[in-house]
Amino acid sequence: MAEVLSQSQIDALLAAAQSGTLDDGPKEEEAPEKKYKKYDFFSPRKFSKDRLKILSSIFENYTRVINSRMNAMFHATCEIEVESIEELRYYEFSNALRDGDVLALAKIDREELQEDAPILIHLATPVLLTMIDRMMGGDGEPDDTLDSEYKMTDLELSMYADIIKDIMNSLGRSWENYISLKFSYVRTETNPTLVQLIGYDDTVVIVGLDVRFSNSSGRLSMCLPGEMLTNIFAEIGKNTSIRSSGEDKSEEIFDSLRDSDLEIIAELARTKLQLSDIYHLNVGDVVDIQQPKDAPIFLNISGRRWFDGRMGIYNKQMAVKIGETYIKA
Repeated sequence: MAEVLSQSQIDALLAAAQSGTLDDGPKEEEAPEKKYKKYDFFSPRKFSKDRLKILSSIFENYTRVINSRMNAMFHATCEIEVESIEELRYYEFSNALRDGDVLALAKIDREELQEDAPILIHLATPVLLTMIDRMMGGDGEPDDTLDSEYKMTDLELSMYADIIKDIMNSLGRSWENYISLKFSYVRTETNPTLVQLIGYDDTVVIVGLDVRFSNSSGRLSMCLPGEMLTNIFAEIGKNTSIRSSGEDKSEEIFDSLRDSDLEIIAELARTKLQLSDIYHLNVGDVVDIQQPKDAPIFLNISGRRWFDGRMGIYNKQMAVKIGETYIKA
């Protein structure tokens, strides 16, 4: 039942309306304005979301592989996850580097796909020194007094190269479902800001991996040249079309298989004999196989029982009539 206002309440409402202090009730919260990323029409994206998803699945698999490798190498629990995969211009990656940073260069075994631009790997200095400390037998405790312009020694650079070699050799296994590639370490650049390894405006894909130990964490970044990825995806497309066209030739494949030879062994029965009885066997002797004359005969292919059947005559030759099938196709 609706509430009935008294005369005093009505007078109060009229007075509030005339004075402009009437409250209209609770206001709805304004929805936050949705922000959209600006699209650069002068530099359109080269890689679709589907291709970036392929890269994401490849590196998700890769993190599982090197996670176990790092656990064994550093004798410590290490967790690695894909943090981001994004298409950028090389200068956006280069501008984030400092003078003291170290870059490792890598390549694939298909020169026609990679061309000149190398693959770049950057590992954050604090987590890198933690890894090196663990390899030297330490606890991997981070150094809070580490200078941002820290210069690595020759020994540290050598151990850094060993780490990169190990994790790059495992990268090819993650591409096996799409294409056969082998990744290998080339060299180390100790001052990458002074070396133009890739054109500043060239498209690259930056893969960011988050590396976490119990007492330290950092980022492992891989800079993949856009031209190399374009060639790789084109090669994957060719392989896919070849596989799909091969499905249409299934009858031709089966025709060639029908002409191939296959050994089939008919097994009457199995029995046990003493070695002395076998030694004295002569032509015309009878071996008791303890089976009735109408017992089935087994047909074996490659040592496995596929069919059973019955002995008989077909076109004046010994033959076996197939009965039951044991292995389904």
